[in-house]
This record gives sequence, structure tokens and C-alpha cells, in this order.
Amino acid sequence: MKLDTVKPVYLFAAFMVLAITGCKKDNSSGTTINPPPKNPDTTVTVVTGTKPVIKTNNQKVFVHYMAWFETPATSGAGKWGQHWTMANENPDVILPNGRRQIASWFYPMIGPYASSDRDVIDYHLLLMKYAGIDGVIVDWYGVHNVYDYPLNKRNTDSLFNRVPYAGLQFGICYEDQTLGQVKAVAGIDTVTAAQQDFAYLQSAYFGSSSYIKINNQPLLLDFGPQGLKTTADWQQAFSGLSVKPRLLALEYAGGVTGASGSGEFAWVDATDQANLKSFYQDRAASLATYFAGAYPGFQDFYKQGGWGNTLFTIDYNTTGTLQNCLNLAKTSGTNYLQLITWNDYGEGTMIEPTLDFNFTFLQTIQQYTGVSYTVTELQLIYKWYTLRKKYAGNTAIQLKLTNAYNDLVGLDVKDATTIISGIN
Repeated sequence: MKLDTVKPVYLFAAFMVLAITGCKKDNSSGTTINPPPKNPDTTVTVVTGTKPVIKTNNQKVFVHYMAWFETPATSGAGKWGQHWTMANENPDVILPNGRRQIASWFYPMIGPYASSDRDVIDYHLLLMKYAGIDGVIVDWYGVHNVYDYPLNKRNTDSLFNRVPYAGLQFGICYEDQTLGQVKAVAGIDTVTAAQQDFAYLQSAYFGSSSYIKINNQPLLLDFGPQGLKTTADWQQAFSGLSVKPRLLALEYAGGVTGASGSGEFAWVDATDQANLKSFYQDRAASLATYFAGAYPGFQDFYKQGGWGNTLFTIDYNTTGTLQNCLNLAKTSGTNYLQLITWNDYGEGTMIEPTLDFNFTFLQTIQQYTGVSYTVTELQLIYKWYTLRKKYAGNTAIQLKLTNAYNDLVGLDVKDATTIISGIN
């Protein structure tokens, strides 16, 4: 049995497990979570002179981004969000190595964070910029008040509000499997719920000059399809849009979208690079648009975290796996690459700096994109972030750090270094 005419069923099962764990509730009662009010932003930011990074590799490089992390200050429930805890971890517990107990084998360099935190967002976007990453594609759960979906929407809005300041682009990867939960909990018909989600995307994002577009169409990835299961469903879901998105389904699943779809994107699979090679060689030629994929490895925490069984493991080989994926992407025949992922700690595909891999994944990406920057700039951005947090209540120093941020988005590393080095 295959997902359409090609995809092996074991891979589809893995996607299903990922989708199910990706939308677990934040509470055991199954009640809807109302998002907390947005914290006031007191940081003064006047961004001038944002400049694009020069790359020798003209391939567009985007990164898949999870906006689902919560701390007790942001979750609305006074506790850590599920993607730091899964079913049995407690970040309030400090382990002997000084790390908080989180649901991952790996640990972010800045510690567990809230996806709505502006400093975190700016830190992430600056790192992307200096690695030659052109934009971010957010894993998105829609607009409906079901489980923790409103938190994901709020966090995505927060991220997209900052993207233009960094001079990057943004896009959406729609989790259409959430439509089943919306129907079960809120009683909204699947197609109707999708229409409401897409209407929001059109009004809030698609018209932005920073939104990723291909052939003048706003890009929309779909992690499936799993909720909209027929070509008729997709036609109806898109019927109210004035401009139809450039829709890409998961690899080998594009047949479900029919005329509404324009291609597919590669994803991580148990067979590792064999899957990528097969997709590029046997599938891609039949697609109008396709995205290559590259990941550093795969080691999920699902069994240890009480969220089911281990999916599979792909060894990192230091940075070898990422390098091999990038080598394949370079000869894949497409102008588009999606890095998998920026920060999925539950599956261990994170490329953001960690205590485990430091900056090495981003350094590998710097070499691939052909930017002139090195680990020196990445370390400078990390120091900028730590100072933001260290002097959170100091207005004078925050203003200096805002000036340093403006220098960084304007690629004035020398002036940014002078400011940051002058703060103890």
C-alpha cells in the first residue's frame, strides 16, 4: 500500500506519528487553551538600513521552524509547554550537568525558551541571516481555538512581525491534520475550517512583501495532505482566495491536491539519503516545483518522553549527515532548499546552536550558502542575546543593544562588535 502511487506505507506511518505527537494537547483534560494576553513590548526598536547578505550560492535556502515552545510565563497555564515536557519531563528540575530536564536528547545554547519572546526571535533571525538562510517556513496549526493552536498562531504572528526587520522572508507549512481535531472539538466542518484558516493567511500574510512567493504566488507547504483528503476538498478550501497559493505537498503526496497543487517537498525519512536520491532522481522531474531537503540527523525523544515509540534514528556523524544532504541538494536540480529543521528538539533535527553541537551546523550552512561570515559573527549574535537578557531592566544598555541590532541587520559587524564588546 502506498500514500499515492509511490510512497512506501512505513514512511506514511512515520508522518502520521509525527503529526499526532505534533498536536498533542497541553493538558490531560482535553479542554481548549485560551492564549494569554500578549506581553507589552517595551524595547525601543527603530531599524534602518537592513541589507541582504551576499551569497555565492544562488539557491534559495529556507528553514522549517517550530513556533510551539512555551515557558510558564507565556503558556497561560503557569507551566512549561508540552514540547519541552512531553508526557513526563519537568524543566523545573535541574540535572547534575546544570541543564533543565527537557524532552530532548539535545539542549539549546540559550536554554528552553518561549517562541513568542522577541529577543529569542531576533536572535534566531540574526543567526539565520548570517548563515545565508533566506527565510523561515513556520509549522502552522490554523486559527481555531482548539488545544494549543491559538498559542502557535500567536507565536507565529510574533515571529512574522519581526522577519521584515531582519530582511528575511517567511512562509507557512500548513498542518492540515489539525482539521480533524477542529471538527471533533469545535464541531466545524473540515473544509469550512480550512477556508477560515486560508482566509486568515490571505489577509494577514500572503500580501506581505516579505512573504515567500514563487511565480507571483504565495508559497504554501502542506504537511500531508492528511485532513483535506481529496482534490475536491482542496478546490473548495481555496475557492474564496483571490490569489491561489503555490501549494506543495509532502514528497509523493502531491496527487491528493490535484490541480490545486504545484509540487512537493522532500522530508527526512528512515532510509536517510537513499530517500532524497530517489526523490530527486525518480520523482522531481514530474513536478512543476519541488524543494530539496537537508537535515543534521534524527533522534527522537518520543519513547523516553512518553509520547509513543521511537520512529527511527539517523546518526549525525558530527556534521557529516548535514553535509551529505547539502551535497545532494546542490545537484538536485531545484532552486529551493528547506533545512529540516531549525528547532524540532523532540525529533533532534535542530540546527540552531546547542550545547551539544555548538555552532557547527550553522557553520556548515555558511559554507554551503557561500557567505563571507564565520563562527565569529554567530558567537557575536549569541553574546548580543545574552546581554539582552542579562540587562533586561537597564534602559540605557537596552538602547545600546538595539543600536547593535540595527548594525547587525545592516551588516555593520564592526560597529556592532564595538557596542557589544563595550558592555560587560
